[in-house]
This record gives sequence, C-alpha cells and structure tokens, in this order.
Amino acid sequence: FPASFIVLKEVTIEKRGDEEIITSAEMPLVKEVTTTLREWGSIWKQLYVVRRLDRLMWDLMEWRSQLLSGTLPSDEFKELKQKVTSKIDYGNKILELDVVVRDADGNILDPERASVISLFRAHEDATAKITERIKEEQSNVQLDHSGVSARIQSSPTHSLYVFVRNFVCRIGEDSELFMSLYDPIKQTNISENYLVRWGDKGLPKDIEMLNSLKVVFTDLGNKDLGREKIYLICQIVRVGRMDLKDTNHKKCTMGLRRPFGVAVMDISDIIKGKTECDEEKQYFIPFHPVIAENDFLHTLLNKVTTSRGDSGGQGLWVTMKALVGDIVQIRKEYPHLVDRSTVVARKLGFPEIIMPGDIRNDIYLTLHSGDFDKYNKTTQKNVEVIMLVCDEEGKNSICLGAGDRPVNEYRSVIYYQIKQPRWMETFKVAIPLEEMPRIHLRFMFRHRSSQESKDKSERNFAMAFVRLMKEDGTVLRDGIHELTVFKGDSKRMEEVSSYLSLPSERSHSDSHKAATLMRSSSSVGGLSVSSRDTLTIATLVCSTKLTQNVGLLGLLKWRTRPEMLKQNLQELKLIDGEEVVKFLQDTLDALFNIMMEHSQTDDYDILVFDALIYIIGLIADRKFQHFNTVLEAYIKQHFSATLAYKKLMSVLKTYLDVSSRGEACEPILRTLKALEYIFKFIVRSRMLYSQLYEGKEQAEFEESLKSLFESINNLMKSDYTTTLLQQWMNPLHVPNSCFLHNVPMSILICIQNFYCRDILLPMMLRELSGALAVVGDGLQDEKRNSVELLNNILEVLSRNDVGDTFQHIQDIVSSLLRTINRTVITMGREHALIVSLKPLDHLFSLSFSLFKDFLMETFLLFKDLIGKHVYPSDWVTMIMVQNRVFLQAINTYADTMNHKFLDNNSFEVQLWNNYFHLAVAFITQESLQLQHFSPTKRSKILAKYGDMRRLIGFAIRDMWYKLGKNKICFIPGMVGPILEMTLIPEEELRRATIPIFFDMMQCEHNHSGNFRKFENEIILKLDHEVEGGGGDERYMDMRAHFVTLVTGLLERLLDYRTVMSDDSRNNRMSCTVNLLNFYKDINREGMYIRYLYKLRDLHLDGENYTEAAYTLLLHSKLLKWSEEQCTLQLDFQTPQSQRQLKESLYDTIISYFDKGKMWEEAITLCKELADQFEMEVFDYELLGQKLNQQAKFYESIMKILRPKPDYFAVGYYGCGFPQFLRNKVFIHRGKEYERREDFQSQLMSQFPSAVRLNITTMPGDDIKNSNMQYIQCFTVQPVLEIPPRLRNKPVPDQIINFYKSNYVQRFQYSRPVRRGKVDPDNEFASMWIERTTFITAYKLPGILRWFEATNVFMIPLENAIETMGQTNEKILTMINQYQCDDALPINPLSMLLNGIVDPAVMGGFAKYEKAFFTEEYMHEHHEDRDKLMRLKDLIAWQIPLLGRGISLHGKRVTDDLRPFHERMEECFKQLKKKVEKEYGVRELPDTDERRSTRPRSMLRSVRQSICSLAGSECGTPTKTHPER
Repeated sequence: FPASFIVLKEVTIEKRGDEEIITSAEMPLVKEVTTTLREWGSIWKQLYVVRRLDRLMWDLMEWRSQLLSGTLPSDEFKELKQKVTSKIDYGNKILELDVVVRDADGNILDPERASVISLFRAHEDATAKITERIKEEQSNVQLDHSGVSARIQSSPTHSLYVFVRNFVCRIGEDSELFMSLYDPIKQTNISENYLVRWGDKGLPKDIEMLNSLKVVFTDLGNKDLGREKIYLICQIVRVGRMDLKDTNHKKCTMGLRRPFGVAVMDISDIIKGKTECDEEKQYFIPFHPVIAENDFLHTLLNKVTTSRGDSGGQGLWVTMKALVGDIVQIRKEYPHLVDRSTVVARKLGFPEIIMPGDIRNDIYLTLHSGDFDKYNKTTQKNVEVIMLVCDEEGKNSICLGAGDRPVNEYRSVIYYQIKQPRWMETFKVAIPLEEMPRIHLRFMFRHRSSQESKDKSERNFAMAFVRLMKEDGTVLRDGIHELTVFKGDSKRMEEVSSYLSLPSERSHSDSHKAATLMRSSSSVGGLSVSSRDTLTIATLVCSTKLTQNVGLLGLLKWRTRPEMLKQNLQELKLIDGEEVVKFLQDTLDALFNIMMEHSQTDDYDILVFDALIYIIGLIADRKFQHFNTVLEAYIKQHFSATLAYKKLMSVLKTYLDVSSRGEACEPILRTLKALEYIFKFIVRSRMLYSQLYEGKEQAEFEESLKSLFESINNLMKSDYTTTLLQQWMNPLHVPNSCFLHNVPMSILICIQNFYCRDILLPMMLRELSGALAVVGDGLQDEKRNSVELLNNILEVLSRNDVGDTFQHIQDIVSSLLRTINRTVITMGREHALIVSLKPLDHLFSLSFSLFKDFLMETFLLFKDLIGKHVYPSDWVTMIMVQNRVFLQAINTYADTMNHKFLDNNSFEVQLWNNYFHLAVAFITQESLQLQHFSPTKRSKILAKYGDMRRLIGFAIRDMWYKLGKNKICFIPGMVGPILEMTLIPEEELRRATIPIFFDMMQCEHNHSGNFRKFENEIILKLDHEVEGGGGDERYMDMRAHFVTLVTGLLERLLDYRTVMSDDSRNNRMSCTVNLLNFYKDINREGMYIRYLYKLRDLHLDGENYTEAAYTLLLHSKLLKWSEEQCTLQLDFQTPQSQRQLKESLYDTIISYFDKGKMWEEAITLCKELADQFEMEVFDYELLGQKLNQQAKFYESIMKILRPKPDYFAVGYYGCGFPQFLRNKVFIHRGKEYERREDFQSQLMSQFPSAVRLNITTMPGDDIKNSNMQYIQCFTVQPVLEIPPRLRNKPVPDQIINFYKSNYVQRFQYSRPVRRGKVDPDNEFASMWIERTTFITAYKLPGILRWFEATNVFMIPLENAIETMGQTNEKILTMINQYQCDDALPINPLSMLLNGIVDPAVMGGFAKYEKAFFTEEYMHEHHEDRDKLMRLKDLIAWQIPLLGRGISLHGKRVTDDLRPFHERMEECFKQLKKKVEKEYGVRELPDTDERRSTRPRSMLRSVRQSICSLAGSECGTPTKTHPER
C-alpha cells in the first residue's frame, strides 16, 4: 500500500498463560465508541426513521473527536467520559442491545478480573442506572445533556462556579456587589456573600482583580438542589454621598453606604444539571435600581424575583458551571477553574456530610431590623449601625463577605429618614476558638447627615451588645434575638465595663425590671434602657467545635467536670442525633480519650461502649446514612486509641456471654447491628498498637479474638430463648432477620483473616445450611439475606489478598452445594444469583452413592437454569460467564463419569442420560446461537469466549464413542437430542456429530440385525424439528454428504472384504488406500493410522520399499517435534513422546528409501533429523551419524546406476471388475527392466477370464457396460518436471535422469490421426496428434505403484506450438552442451541443424504457415489468436538459435564436411531473411557463462520465451537493433 494509506498505531501486548493478547493502545473508550457507531450504523440503515438514534450518533462522533484530541483537562475529560458512556448505554437500551457493565471509572468491566458476584451486582447497578436514565428522558427531567443530572444526584455534595466578567451600571461612585445564592420561596440566603468592590470608573477597585473575579459556592447538598427555585442574586450598595443629586462634593458627607439596586437570575436548571453549560458561555443578569431612597434592598429583591422589569442594558455578565463534589474534590478535578485565587463562599449552615478534619468555626450575623424614635428631631434619623467584635480590650475582626479582607468594624446601609429600617444584611464574624468565651458584639447607632459639617458633630445616640457564649459554655442559640438598646453618654457606651454586666436581650414581660434599671442607671455605668428603640438580629452558628447543647458540651469537655462524666455518658442517647453527628469526630475522640485515660479500670468501659454503639446506630439510620463515609474516614485517618481494642473486645465478649446464657442483655441487639464498625475499631486499634510496639502481645490478641469468636459461636448454639434473642436469632419468624443480615454482614471483614475464618465459617455455614434448606417456605427478605450472605462470603474468598482459601471453599462446597442444588431447583427467577456459585472439582471425596446423587441433582439443576433464562436476555456478559462456568463444570463431571461410572459394574444409564440431555440443552440454548447475533456481537463473543457449542459438541461426540457396548441403552432415546444438535448451523460441529447417526445404525444393527428403531425415530424427529424451523439447505447438503460418506465407506469395506481373500496383492493395496483416505477425510485418525500400517505390510511383502517408505511418511507427518505424549493408536505401540516416535519412523523410512534407491528423499529426511540433533536436542553423536549417512547417499546418486522404470497405462473395462477398478484407467510404475509384455502377462494372470484389448483408444459403451472383463495396456511416457532449484543450471545427467522417471504426475501417449478434409500437398493441415495426457491423482512413486488417471486430447495448433517449443529447447540444450564440452562429436549437431534448415524431409515450419497462417483459418478460429501469436514468436526465436548453432558448427566442422556446412549456411541465410521479414528480429544473449556479463535471471527469461508452452504469452517485442 502507499505510505499515505497506512497509519501505524501503538499496541499493547498482554500475556495470558502461553497466549499473547495484542490489542490497540488506543483509548478503550474511543475503541468502544468506534465499535458502537459501527453497530448502530447498521441498525440505523434499517431503522432510518428513528431520529433519536441519528442524534445520538452525531453526538458520539463529536465527542469521539474531542477524546482523540487529547487536549481536555482532567475534569472535562471525566465529565465527557461520563456523558459518552451514559449515551452509549442509553442508546443500547432503546435499540434493545446488550447491557454494558462498567467499573467505577466508566471502563468496561473485564469478567476475567472480576468475581462472579461483583459481576452480577454490576449488572444490577447498570440496569438500574439505565432504567432511571430512560425515566428521566420520558419525564423530561433531563434535556439533551446525557446524564449530568444523574451524576449530580449521585453525589451528596455540589458546588457552583461563578466568574464575574463585567458589571455594567451607571453609578458614578464606588460600589459593593454582594453576590449569593437565594431561595425566593423562603426569602432567605442559602450561601454567604461574595463581595466585589467596584470602582467609579467601571472597573474593579483593585485593578489586579480584573479577569480574576472567580467564586465557587460550596457545601450544597441534595436537599438544596431539591428546592423549587434557586436564584443567583447580587445586591449593589453604592459608597459615597447621601443623595446622588448633590453636586457639591466638598460639602457632602462621603463614604456612606446607600442602597442602589439588585440583579437577579434564576439558576435552578443550571445548578440542578437540567441545562448544560460550560465555563465559556456568558449569562447576563439584569440590574434593577431602587425606585425611592427609602426602598429596602430585601423588599426590592422579593419584588424582582416575582416580576421582571426592564434593566435598560445594565447588569452583570457572568459565566457559570455546576460542579460535583466538595471543595477538595473540585480543586482536584477542575484545577483550571478552581485554583488558589478562586474565592470559596460557603453555605449558611453545615453540608449534609461533615468530613473529619473539616474544622469550621463561623458565626453568621444578620442585621435584621430596627425601630428608632426621632425624639426631639423633626424628621426621622438616618440610622447607621456600627458593629464591632470586642473582648475586654475591645478589638477583633469582621468579614463582610467571601473574598474581602477582614475589617475592624461593620457599617450598615443607611436608609434615608426611616423609622423602622429593615437591613437584612448578613456578614461573618471570624473569631479564634480560644477567644470565644471573652468575646461579645457591640452595636453603635449614629445619625448620619448629608452635610459633612453637620455629620462631624454627630455622636452615637445608642448602643446594644450580645455575648456569643452563655455562662454554661454553650454558644449563642440560632435564630432571632431582640437586643436591649441602651442610651447614654457616647464615650461611656464604648467602655466595656459600663454595659457588660447588663442584660443584652429584651424580655417583653419584664418591663418592671427595665423601669427599675432606668431609675438606677447611675449604678450601672450611666447607661439607661431605651424602651422606644429596638434592634433585632439573627445568628447562625456553623461550628464543629461549639455546641448549643449542654449535655453534649459536658461530654466534649468531660475533664472540666469529671464528677458529671457518668451522667453525661448516660444522657448522650437523649441528645438530638443531628447535633451528635455534627460533632462526630470530637464526640468519638472524647469517648476514646475517656477509655484510654481510664485504661487501668473498667468503670466507664460499658458506658463508653454503649455510647459508641448508639452513635454507630445513629449513622445506620437512613437520615444520617451519608455519615458512613465520615465514620470510615475517621477510623482510617483520625482514630488513634491504641488500647481501645482490649476494652471493646472485653465488653463485647461480656455481652455475648450474658446473652448466650439466656440472661437479659438490653444492648445486645444494638451491639449486633453495630458489629461491623466495632470490629473495624478493634482491627484499627490493634494495627496502631502493633505498629507502635512492633507486634507486641500478638499471641494474646489472637487468643482474645479466638475467645471472642467462640462466644459468637456459643451464642449461635444457645438453647436459651429470651424474647430479645428470639427477635435476633430466628430468621424464619422475624421480618428483619438480624442474624442473616446484620451480624454476618458486619463480621465479613473478619473472615478476610485466615484464622478468623477457621472459627467463624463453620458457624456461618451451619446457619446458612439450615436457612437455605427451608428457604423455599420462608419470607422474601430471609431468602435474599441468605443468598446475599453466601455471595458476600464467596466474593471475599475470591480475592487474592485474603490468604489460602482452598480448604474454606471446599468446606463451603461440602456443606452447601447439595443444599443449594435442591433449593435453586424449587426457586423462581428472582433467585438466579445463586447460580454464580462456581462448581468446583473438590467433591470427589464423597462416597460413591452420594456422588452419583450429587451429579444427578447438579445435571438437573443446570438444565433447569438453562431452560428458565434466569438472567435478562441483554445481560450477555453474565450469561456467557454462566455458560463458561457450566461448560467447565460439565467437562469436569464428564471426566469423573469416565473414571467412575463407565464400567459395566458401575454404569448408570440415568446418569449418562441426564448428562447427554444437559449437554444438548446447553448447546442448543438461545444465548449460544451466534448466527442470530449481529457481526459485532458475534465477533466480541468469539474473541472473549470462543464458540462453546463446538467445545461441548466435541465432548458429546467423545463421550458417545466411549460408551462402547452401552450405546444400545440410548437408542432410540438419544436420536432426537443428537438430531437437534446437528441442526445447529455450525460446520465443524455438524461434521463432528453427524457420524454419530451412522454409529447408532451400526450399533442397533449389530444388536438386533436391523436399525428399524433408529429409522422410525429419525424420521419422526426430523419431521418435527424441520417443521419447527430447524435445518437449512446446508444441513440438507451435509446430510446428503453424510449419506454419501456412509455409502462410500460401505462400498470400500465391502470391496476390502472381497479382496482380502483374493490372491491379488495389488487389489488389496487399492482397497486399503481407499479406506485410509476415507478415514482421513472424516478425521478418524486412529483408523487412518491402522490402515497405513496394513498398507506398509503389503508393500514389504512385495519388496516395494519406496512405496512402504512413502506410506510411513504419512504417519510421521501427523507428529510434531515436541515432548507431548503420543496417543496409543496401535497394539504394538509403546508409550513415548511424539519426538521419539517421529525419530524412530524417520530411521525406518530412510532405510526403506535406501533399499528403493530413492536417495533424494532419504537425504531430505536426514537433513531434517540433523537439524533437530544440532539445534534442538544437541546430540552431536547422532548428528555425525546422520551426516555420514547423508554423504553416502550423495555418493550413491553420482556413482550407482539406477535403471529407469517404464510406466504403463492400464484400463479396466466392463462390469465384471470390482467397483474400485470398473471403467477406470490407472498408470502403473513398472519394476526395473520390466518390459510391457512381462507386465501385461502378469496383469492378465490376475484376471484369467479377462479379454485383452489391442487398441489404445477409449473403448465404446458396449464394452464398458458388458458383464465381461476387458484389460487395455500400453506404454506411456512420463513428462519431465525439473525442480525449480535445478532449472537453467548445468546439472549432471545423473541428477537430471532421476527426475525423468520420478516425481512425475503427467504422462503422455501420442498417435497421429486424420481429421477433416485431407490436403494431399500439405499433410500437416489435417494431421492431428491425439496426444493423450494422463494426470494421476498423486505423483509417482507414492504410497502405491499405481494411481488413477484422467486423459486430455490436444488440437493441431497446440501440437504445432508444442513441437516448435520442444525443437527450440533441443537446439538450446545442444548449444549449451557443445559450448561446455569440446570433446563431443559433431554429428548429432549436424543432423539436428540440417533437419531444421533444409526442409526437404518434413517441410519445416513452412507447412505450419500454410496450415495456420491463412485468412481462412483466422476467420474460422477467432479463439486461437493468442496461440497463433505464440507460434509466430517461437518461429522467430528459432532463427537466432539456428544462427548460434551454425556458428558453433562452423568452428567445430572438419574439412571433409565443409561443403555440407556451406550448403547449410546458404539455406539458413534464405530462411533468416524470410522469417525476420515476416515475424521480426529476435536477439539471443550470450549463453556462454564464461564470457557473459548478463545476469542469470535474464538468461532464464529468454529461455522461457524461446521454449515456453504458455499459449497466452506472445514473447518479447521485435528488436531492429541488437543491444550493445
């Protein structure tokens, strides 16, 4: 191919045993897309009206290009991969194609590397996902974005990435943009604010932030996505003058925060994944200004969310993208979006899952509203609230919004002359945890004037404060707080000591105290309560360290009040679960610290243990199920109690022992449910202890563990039945079986340890055996729990990292397999997963009778499962894995049956009958009929699993032939199943199994003298099967072929039987060859070899050593040079390897060839042996012997005379001859010096009644159809076929003469005949040579001294071409001989040249010209045009040959012959002139190799042109000038 058409691709080579699996290194997903598109394409052509498929294919092609580009960042690649696999799975489902099972990364799951259980579960998961995907499509929950929503819903944490591109608004002053997520239904913020400070020039105030205004809103959960509406809002606050209309900047008060407007966008579809968006698409969020100066931003926000107005082109330009995962995950998966410069805005509240290590201590304060009296002023105040975070020294920090630097004070928005301002401004108070007890918040109220001169004189007119922590150590409760407003001297308000002892919050029922406080204001620092002024705030504490629950706080800080520890541990169960899981890490740390610090006493062990199982039970609750990952992470990363395992094991053992004695133990049920995590804590604690102390106390730990498991066993065996234990242990009477579901599921982690398995497994197997035995009568949950537990155990044992599992698997098989067999047979389809128990060959220790019953049950089970279609039809991977398991099991059981149940004493008809019916059911099942599948599916199955039908079909055939005399027990019962199997359209399978019918016929005939039962059954079943749709034309042909084979075998066997009593050795040989060829054709190697040796013996009796050697050579070709053991085919054969037998055969064959003087063949075998001795076995002694023997053969070729044998054509005509001779012609190889008369006499002596025909033509039909015997015999000439390696080389006659009578397959007999009108002047025009060319079936010599032949006639023109070619060949050969040998006599050359140049005798080629080169001949024989050109070419080439010969003759001629030479030269000149004029000039290269510089390949091509008999070649073109 041209280089431009070839693309070299990388490949990966994977070794699986001895096989090398070569696959393209192309991305697996790209290959899957390519294969999918091809498969869908063929379907689409048939269903071109399906528009959805069209759209799916376009999407896949586009995404494939993106995948191949290799330019996608990791997050986009992962997302695209998810989309592609979702699209493929969805398309396969709507096209009713097979389910594709995938791993967690979306790659196709390799069944070779997955356990059967995990593969089954992967099918269940894939089916559920696809079903959900289709529901989304049908309900329009999801648009054309292929699975984004499904992915979002599958994750517990979500984020929204926002990039502020530009803010377009005519303000003229600095502004602050507060962006957040907002719920318009509840009218509350979802997230904290993201603050962007915007300058009056229309750019960010910090110019370095240009094109870097990125924020990600995190911690969103599925509940947040479940909100009806989610908005992205932006509240704009301008910072400058009180009124924008004031133009005198010098007199105006600056730096006032004034409301300006809002921008709102509904992002529900984007954040929920209903609208696909990328980070490049820009969205415009319209701006809505405040209408009047006293409009509250919050009120305006609610108006805008319900009604849309015209923005006048003002607003924000942003790009957005919904991201899946928490901040750690999205930083890893979306590094190009979320980098270090991206601001993180957290949710107002906790995420649904709080991971260990996620330390948070945020207090969000919302300045809600106020009510301020104007007192002695004529107008309402312009109130500004100033908030500070204070300790005793009065300093700290405030964060107005994410992305902004902390500030020392917060100043509120100012609403112009409003009595009851409603700010609804939220900001975060950032306080170190250790300073929390000393911190309080102070609110100062000031009137702000629009005139700078007046504003400077204004002082704080009131204040309020609030403590963040209560006296009991709990943090300020969440919610609304109405604070007490104090009036007094502005300087006194800033003194902490003047107000800190006062009550900070108002109480409406305590007005009397307020009046009292007013009267005694001097005693509290000169501040008085303002009853006409109020301030309302709202707080939200998001802290993993601060709690609002007194009891939980007491447990977390148990060291401060140790006397309350018992009470706090007992009261932990009364605390709200949501508060406990929020502080999960701290709570667990506290519990284990209590345990560790009281390691010398057991005072708190039970209380801590009970608290621990309470927490584990909380997490098991559906409400907190997401915290499972938190608990797992805590155990792996944060848990550090090295001695905890001792305490936990001790308390657990105590509970188990108490319960096993039948005594009341209230926590036992919760304990058993929490057993999984208790064991994980035990294992982790022990690992930490072992690492710290280098394996110390390992023996004590193992003993404790063993004792613990024995306690579990004792509990299982206990006869005591308290009410609680009945609820727990009896799985058949309680809907939620704790034993079969909770306990073993929890301790599965323990059976990963070898020693734990030794203790636990017997108990679990005993319980499972009892549960499975009666599972058919039990409840659905118990059925599923039992099966699920068994699957989990098997999945653990299938892993490579759990140690030796052989004995434990054997225990499972011995205990449960028969129970499972019986149970599954009675189950319905929903219990199909139990078939994933892989049958093993570890069952042979069972007793004979038990094993027979087990096989019977297993065969029934397999047949039942195959017939029930236990898996959905599109679970092709699961079905094929099941079939592979069945195939392995059936073959394993078949070997066992051959060993144990084949003898006449132990033969079990029903068992064998079950085997055959199972095997036929397996081979005929719908899921293996590859002809019904698409080419893509068919090629996938063949590549992965092969054609299992062939494997089991060959096994059935072998098992049938091993039955021997017992076959009659299955006739006619097995006729129908075998017929059903042969109807499968698989050529190799049919070829292997159709002969079973003949064997059945033969068996029944031997038993009863006829095969009537077989005949009746085959007719009945064939009618039924074909009517039902089985069979095809090919099957009919094969059946006919089979009948022909049987007929042929019977004919050959009858012939053989007839001639075995005959004296004619030749006839016996012919029949033997016919039989062995037949057995070779039907692939019966044993019979084939048997008859080879019979033929060998016949040849040796007649001293036909060459033929005996060729016969044994056929056996040697069946063997390989390998150490594989030979199958014993002959009675005299001893056990040996194929190499040994082949070497022995070669030695024997070489000796036979030596006796038959076929040294060329012997040399070939010697070379092959020498190569083996030198390169493979390195036996140089034998190598030397072979080389000496080889040298001897070479010498014999050159020195010993080998007479040429004659070849005879023998025709046997008449119906009196046997079938294998009747009306056939054979070519016989005569013996040395054997004359035709002697050969004919010997031939006639074999057939005394035969009549000899004295003609050489084909006899008529009267002779062929007569009942007599006619023999025709005449000599034929072998046609020399020079081997390619000897052509065009000066080869000695001793070598060439051998090929004149050996390695020949074409033989000729010629006789002249007259046809057509006779021309008296030109005898060639009507003289035909009846050239009968006989072609034998095989070359002679061979395995016989004769072979059947066919004959071909030759027309006159072909005769002329052949004659001219032979003449040219003869001239060229003689020229070469005379050039090489100066001593040769001149006479042969003289006679040859003169006979051609002087046309006096035969007329030369002039007669050919008159006969063929005429208009009349051309008109009558258009089809001979190429042949005429070839004849002219040969005539033209004869001239340079004659010229070279005459030149050579002139150099060697004697003086007395000079006149003769001169006359010959004169004739040649005339001839040359005429021919070159008519047919062109030909130039002969110098053939004397001693002087020639031309390459030998050119000489060969010229020789071919001169002498070739090919009628279609016209030779070389005419040349007017010879080459220089």
